[in-house]
Amino acid sequence: MDESIEAVQKTADSPVDELAEAVTFGVDAYTSEAYVRAERDRLWAKVWQQVGRVEDLPDVGSYLSHEILDDSIIVVRVAADRFKAYHNACTHRGRKLVDVPAGAKGASGRRKAFVCPFHGWTFNLDGDCTHIREKQDWGGALTAENTHLSEVKVDTWGGWIWINMDPDCEPLRDYLEPAASMLDPFELENMRARWRKWVIFDCNWKVAAEAFDEIYHVDITHPEFVQFGQFNGWARAQGKHSNIGYDAPRNMDANQQAKLRIGSGDARVSTAKMQTFTWEQVNTNTTRTLVDAALRLVDELPEGTPPGDVLQHWLASARRDDEARGVFWPKVDPAHVGKSGTAWQIFPNFQIGHAVNNMLCYNFKPCGYDPNKCVFEVAVYELFPKGEEPKAEWEYTPVGDPRWRTVLPQDFSNMAAVQQGMKSRGFKGPKPNPYRERAIANLHRNLARYMGSGAPVKLK
Repeated sequence: MDESIEAVQKTADSPVDELAEAVTFGVDAYTSEAYVRAERDRLWAKVWQQVGRVEDLPDVGSYLSHEILDDSIIVVRVAADRFKAYHNACTHRGRKLVDVPAGAKGASGRRKAFVCPFHGWTFNLDGDCTHIREKQDWGGALTAENTHLSEVKVDTWGGWIWINMDPDCEPLRDYLEPAASMLDPFELENMRARWRKWVIFDCNWKVAAEAFDEIYHVDITHPEFVQFGQFNGWARAQGKHSNIGYDAPRNMDANQQAKLRIGSGDARVSTAKMQTFTWEQVNTNTTRTLVDAALRLVDELPEGTPPGDVLQHWLASARRDDEARGVFWPKVDPAHVGKSGTAWQIFPNFQIGHAVNNMLCYNFKPCGYDPNKCVFEVAVYELFPKGEEPKAEWEYTPVGDPRWRTVLPQDFSNMAAVQQGMKSRGFKGPKPNPYRERAIANLHRNLARYMGSGAPVKLK
């Protein structure tokens, strides 16, 4: 066993995790409509869900809607430092207060009040019903309590807004640990979206999520990256959540091996090539500043410079460049960077691919009750000079659209094929790699705790 792998396994498997052994589980979670319908009440009504960024609601009265199966939630900023969330249903006859425009991911805008389009019942931002036509006809039976909008728990962390439909849910911070404490030093709340896209895929939301929950697929699905070195990775179960990261090369301290990777061979050359390729063909996991600093490495460092020194010089140079334009990276201890890995899977359906100056985030949701479809959302964030942050709207971008460039479509190509393969009479269930794909097994372990079925069992 590679020494770096062995070291990580000793850390990851203490205390002993039963997922360190090979496991398997059934396919109902991917293919059963009954399972999707059960998710409505057992999963989505019980978990904290990320629904948008704080900056998406800049003003009092700014709102957005979150759509998940039969539930629609309105989140609205009611004060400079306070949000509220409500079920999107008028308390009179249940008519949705805000409609999702055709072709949009959700509703958004700014209002002083929510007026039902059916009969005009009106609700202020605090959810109070302030106007009812002919209220006297109810003979006093309508009260402030039974006409108030039905509230939903709402909180913020990391610059995101989160909702939970369970009135007895645990606090958001408790739910997010240990991910929250591991990611806090990266100051994710200071980043802003460079671009945001969404699409409907022909696969279950878990198939889509699992395509990004491991690094095991990189060499085969993305062969262009092989020229830059090996992309071996680990995965660790972290309670409800998981994180993944790269195995450090033998010639580099594991604490240095972050998402900002150094290429193999002459690290100066391969790093510049990899950064250029990533910027042009994926437009994720890097920034223009990092690319430009990588392109100078050959001129600034002598041939034979050790990879670890190339990494330190590259990042220090890019940090200085950004500071000169008013962009300040958080200072995160290298040991913490190494331990945090490259991405966190926040149970059940959100992934944060973090770095000190950018991040790549995925969100996955069911698309109606068809187990073979899902809504996939992807957003890229980075640090911008104050006052120069772009306003990146969500763009519906269908499969095959050239705006996806070349690398992400390679992931997309697997998803529908996996969904079809899951339904094969000859397929007996997934067998995730216990070291590299443990995040997938952990997802199903936690799903089973909510759903009551489908827990991983030892592979025989």
